[in-house]
Order: sequence, then C-alpha cells, then structure tokens
Amino acid sequence: MPQGQPKNIFVIGLDDANLPTLQAVPQADSYRFHRLLSIEELQEGEVSVPDLLNRARAVLDAHDGSVDAIVGYWDFPVSILVPLLGKEYGVRTTGLESVVKCEHKYWSRLEQQKVIDEYPRFGRVDLDSDDPQPPEGVNFPMWLKPALAYSSELAFGVSDMKEFREAVAAIREGIARVGRPFDTVLDLLDLPPEMEGVGGQVCLAEEAMTGIQVAVEGYVYEGEVTVYGVLDSINYPNSSCFLRHQYPSTLPAPVIRKLHDVSERTMRQIGMESATFSIEYFYDPKTGDISLLEINPRHSQSHAELFDYVDGAPNHHRMLSLSQGVDPALPGGQGPYKMAAKWYYRWFGDGTVHEVPSAERIAEIEREIPGVRVDVVPEEGQKLSTVSQQDSYSYEVAHIFTGGDDEDDLRRKFDRCVAALGLTFDHTEPGGRGKNPR
Repeated sequence: MPQGQPKNIFVIGLDDANLPTLQAVPQADSYRFHRLLSIEELQEGEVSVPDLLNRARAVLDAHDGSVDAIVGYWDFPVSILVPLLGKEYGVRTTGLESVVKCEHKYWSRLEQQKVIDEYPRFGRVDLDSDDPQPPEGVNFPMWLKPALAYSSELAFGVSDMKEFREAVAAIREGIARVGRPFDTVLDLLDLPPEMEGVGGQVCLAEEAMTGIQVAVEGYVYEGEVTVYGVLDSINYPNSSCFLRHQYPSTLPAPVIRKLHDVSERTMRQIGMESATFSIEYFYDPKTGDISLLEINPRHSQSHAELFDYVDGAPNHHRMLSLSQGVDPALPGGQGPYKMAAKWYYRWFGDGTVHEVPSAERIAEIEREIPGVRVDVVPEEGQKLSTVSQQDSYSYEVAHIFTGGDDEDDLRRKFDRCVAALGLTFDHTEPGGRGKNPR
C-alpha cells in the first residue's frame, strides 16, 4: 500500500457490527472508512434504485476529499449500487452485468449451464397463470423462490401441490418489493435473447438438493479466479435453517478440489473482475456429487470473524485490496485458532424477547470466554415477527462467533454464551413459521 494520506473508502451499508472487522484488516491505518447509506435506507420497504443513487451521490459530492473506493458486502441493492456508483466516480469495481448474472437466480442458472453440470433441475413458474404448475421435468420436493430476494425471504420448500400453491400465493404477494426495482436495473443492460421478457419479478422452481451445505469464498484479480476458503454450513437437526458456519471445511481433499474447480469455471463464465464472491453448494457424501445452490457477487460479511480467527485477517481484506488494484493474496493459518464458527441462535416460534443484555454485559461475556464475539439481533421487548430480514421458518435472536481448537471447543463456547446471555421469551406461539422445519 503506498505511503501518504489514508484512502477514503465508502462502504455502502456500513454497520456497527462490521466496523471492528474492517478496522482489523492488514494495513487498516491506510484506510479511512465512511458510511454510504444506512441499512435501514437500503432494506426497509420497497427499494428505489434511482432514489438510493441520488442519496449516495449527495454524500459523495459533499465529501471534502478524494473518493478512493466504493465497496459493499451486502446483497441487492448494495451489490448493484457498487458497480453503478463505481462507474460514475471512476473507482475500481466489477461490471454491472457480472453482478446481475449472479443476483438474478434464473439468469445465473442459464450461465452455469454453459460451463458446469453441478446444478439442480430448474425452471420458471408462471405467476400470472390462473393455475400455476411446476416446470416440466422439475420434481417434488422442490424450492420456490423469486429471481431476487433478501436472504431466504420468500423461499419455500414444498413437497406437494398444496404447498406449491401456498408458496406461489405468498411469492405473488411479496415479489414486487424487490422485483420491481430489479426490473429498473435489468433495463440498464443489453440482455441476451434467453433473458428477453423474463424481467425481475420471476419465480424459479428448483429440485431440492440434499447433503452437506458448503460455502466457497474467492475473488477475481486480473482475470484470475482464486478460491481462498471453503466453509461447512451445518443446519439445525431436521431443518433447513443454519445452526453454524464453520471454517475451515472438514470435507475430504478431493471434494475441496472439485469445489475449487467448479467455482473457478463458473466465475470465469460470469465475467467478474476486481471483486469477491461467495458460492453456496450441497455435497452429497453418499454419491460424492456437489450441486451449486447460488452465487453471491460479494464475500460474506458473516464470515469475517472466522477468517480473522483462523487466518489472521478478516475476509474484508480481499475486498479492500481489490478496490485499490492490489493483489489480495494472504497466507492462511496465521490466526490464533485452528477452527472458527458463526452460530445462529434461533427461536422457532413467534414471541417477545426479554432480558436482552446491555452492551456492557455482552463485553463482559466476551472477556469471560476467550475467542468469542456476540451480536444480539432483537431489542428488549421486541416481538420476533417485527425483526426484519428473517427467513421463512425461524427467527435469529443472536449471532455468536467462536474460535477454538476443535469442534468440541467451538460448541462448548457457544453453549456457555447462550447460557450467559440469559434471553427469555414469552407469549410464544408454538409451531414456528410457515411449514415448521423441525
């Protein structure tokens, strides 16, 4: 990194939870971080891309100094705003089309088809039909999801026509919130023939994948695709909801090599440059097969502490280095722990949360249990159904990051944290949300 004044890095959706990990990257004193739009502005209600662009321009134009980078680690609309603003302000980002090819789940599948075989059978569902039907050749059980959604919002696992129709009704009702603004983004691109008339408000059906979930993180620098981490994603028993992400993966070496190969071929086809990515897969240990679930055109901020614990640097480092045209390669295994995990403490029925610890108490817990960081999601007295950005089947009440010597060490620290937090719930409505996965 050149000596001199710190680089002004504008982070779209910069949040308090990620600021410490941004400040923990190598040579962090070479950067000065600025918030560009709040999470609330970006994700509440129906998104207006033109409005968000105007708000961002007002902040950037009022800045007294250079604009050296515009970055982000969230999904739409952040992922879209980065290349749009990057082009306007002359900073290094990947192109808009490469981002949309990842974010639009149907277009993404069409691109994957050209270079790999590791994906499920899929097709579009006609939401305008009086009697929507599963796509030909796509069998139950399957997942229905919009072409674009926040997290797992409006994603439904269905096993028969009754559940299929219920999911279609829910997606019809909610798809416009993100789909309509996504249409305005698609209008900015010269779409290929296979995407003409598809639009942003399309529903995708995919055959359900089975096995172990895995996440692959990587980046593209000067046309070369590099995978720097593979993580295991472990669900709650008999559930589609994450219990924890764990790094590094414990899968066999041949499987890791295959994940690298498929990821590299896919991202070369997508055409990203100077950007990070995260790809989610299923691995079936019975057959040895892998199947690509989805591509995220950004690294996962959820994994930042995990890479810091194990490798000695948060994965934010790669995003920041790429924004400056610097090779982000780092040696692995330089951190204080052999393994790390992000745990999702969940509640599977609606209710009201109490005994939420203060910031001082959380800091005390983090001191008492080495290698732990805690982020409680709801506020004191909040009804869980009012917490934003939750999946279709559960409520996240806390994120607990742990570093340790092995899996048993990680679990002991998680259990101690849950007990120490002492969260209580009343007025709980049993049965979870939608189709209870338990």
